Amino acid sequence: MTKSRTGQPTLEEVAALAGVGRGTVSRVVNNSPGVKDTTRHLVEQAIAQLGYIPNRAARALAGSRTDAVALVIPETEKRFFAEPYFSEIVHGVGDGLADTELQLLLTLVRTEKERQRFLQYARARRIDGVLLVSVHDSDPLPDLLAEMEIPTVLGGRRSGEEPVSYVDSDNVGGARTAVRHLSSSGRRAIATITGPLDMYVAQCRLRGYQEAVREHATGPAPSWIAHGDFTEESGRRAMAELLRRHPDLDAVFAASDLMAVGALHTLRAAGRRVPEDVAVVGFDDSPLARHTDPQLTSVRQPVEEMGRTMARVLLETINDTSAAWQHVVLRTELVRRASG
Repeated sequence: MTKSRTGQPTLEEVAALAGVGRGTVSRVVNNSPGVKDTTRHLVEQAIAQLGYIPNRAARALAGSRTDAVALVIPETEKRFFAEPYFSEIVHGVGDGLADTELQLLLTLVRTEKERQRFLQYARARRIDGVLLVSVHDSDPLPDLLAEMEIPTVLGGRRSGEEPVSYVDSDNVGGARTAVRHLSSSGRRAIATITGPLDMYVAQCRLRGYQEAVREHATGPAPSWIAHGDFTEESGRRAMAELLRRHPDLDAVFAASDLMAVGALHTLRAAGRRVPEDVAVVGFDDSPLARHTDPQLTSVRQPVEEMGRTMARVLLETINDTSAAWQHVVLRTELVRRASG
């Protein structure tokens, strides 16, 4: 039987005494529908006998929820405002919560101090759930929130074995499709610019590139891979490095549209024509892709749909805390334009 660290009776102890599941106790505590009167009475008796104080009741005198969820982004303001991905996620989440009474709180967690401050805020039960976007593989926040039994849904994931609920795109398949497209159009010297490899999304897009290249060769040599961090400036630098290593390259797959924009600038400065000399494909199909010169071929991931799905999964978890973790992977598709 699970014991509280504070010595207070736990939800599990109430469930055991009442002879019901943990989820049933949670629904009674939250005054949710779908519980028989006799079962509700048993749970209420067990609560009274044990002196259990529900977390959700403790955070408001009436025992109601806070009617607020947090969208947490562990990135700087500069990156948050520069990358269209984040605004599309916010828009999608907003749509997903539009028909509810929940207030969306946007929180940037940039330092360890800010992480601890947010955890203290969450521990005080001032929010009903958390949506967490742009997680790095060493980020402990999802596990810490799970320990506090706060409903949490990730946008993306930290690894292939992610235990927390998440909504992700098919990043491997999308990258593979992009590189196959370049190969089928006659490109043979194909390089890539990766995202930060401490993020699973970047690892997956690199894997997709590698798998597609292996279909036509033994595999890409390390010199054909340059590392970026999803920013435009890193795309500029990585493209310059690739040109120094391989002046004969004829195609580049960039793991984000913003890095592809940086690559286009470097290629133009080097006198390379796109797509005549070098084809360029990005990833995200953000609004940027339609405003570059030439317009950018890109892998579309349904970012707003990701946001809406994250909100849906979180609402389901808030309403039934005993529900199983959900792992959702959305399809991607290649959008062909003039860059390659």
